Amino acid sequence: MRVLVTGGAGYIGSVISDQLLADGHTVVVYDNFSKGHRDAVAATAILVDDDLLNADSVLAALQTHKIDAVVHMAASSLVGESMTHPEKYYRNNVVASIRLLEAMQQAGVNKLVFSSTAAVYGEPARQPIGESDPTSPSNTYGETKLAVERALHWQCVAHDFRYVSLRYFNAAGATTMRGERHDPETHLIPLILRAARDPKQSVTVFGGDYPTRDGTCVRDYVHVSDLARAHVSALEALSRNQIREEVFNLGCGDGYTVNEVIEAARSVTGRPINVVVGPRRPGDPAVLVASSDKIKRVLQWSPRQGSLEDIVGSAWTWESKFLASVR
Repeated sequence: MRVLVTGGAGYIGSVISDQLLADGHTVVVYDNFSKGHRDAVAATAILVDDDLLNADSVLAALQTHKIDAVVHMAASSLVGESMTHPEKYYRNNVVASIRLLEAMQQAGVNKLVFSSTAAVYGEPARQPIGESDPTSPSNTYGETKLAVERALHWQCVAHDFRYVSLRYFNAAGATTMRGERHDPETHLIPLILRAARDPKQSVTVFGGDYPTRDGTCVRDYVHVSDLARAHVSALEALSRNQIREEVFNLGCGDGYTVNEVIEAARSVTGRPINVVVGPRRPGDPAVLVASSDKIKRVLQWSPRQGSLEDIVGSAWTWESKFLASVR
């Protein structure tokens, strides 16, 4: 297939692009580089440097490159920022997605895999979370992703359109070529590894008195390469007409506590890591874990790098290589 990957220069999007290329697909990366990196675009990918809000450019990319399907990764994704700048999140996540759907309809492209989030569930009543559980986002980011999911549903009702929405919490780890380079960095594992490299830095654990096995929050962590395989599997299922409209969770199973992630990093790096226990953050549930039973059953997907040591170790290896290359 000829696949347009929006946000393909970002952390997850670049790994998905690499996986598509490895599987023999043609990849067109569409990115405005507000967060992505030019050196994260594979040499064999075609690059369109523009914004999804530019409707003419999106349509031209779909038509010029004879696109068969879209993997839609481009989005603003910081929960805290979404609460202080909701207008930005509605513009970048909802309006831009509608522009993409309009362009796809005009160009006759009818298959899309959407990068959603388990934040659409809000604070769930049970764990692990299932796809049929109620959606009630507790932040603007989750609300905008849910709005796009609803738009995809009605696009499917009205037109010859097929989509898969993938909901997950925490992409983590690295491949040989790609890793996390966020600015600012808000993800736990890169922050822990930063503290492992610099003894002057510390990691803040927000709350040590939760009703969990060690008092710290439990979260999902899924290796980025496993996420990439899930996106490609969903795309190929759409192309085989195996699926018309589907939502899947992607999770690691039981989840890991913050302290367990820190201990894994100590083990992998062989270095001390300073920890500061701070107060709980408002709205942080004790446990957030998504069940992946459905995607395992329907698409036969399961994590290949599910252990915490694999995830943290791959991130440490990539960071060491990357930092050495930029010195």
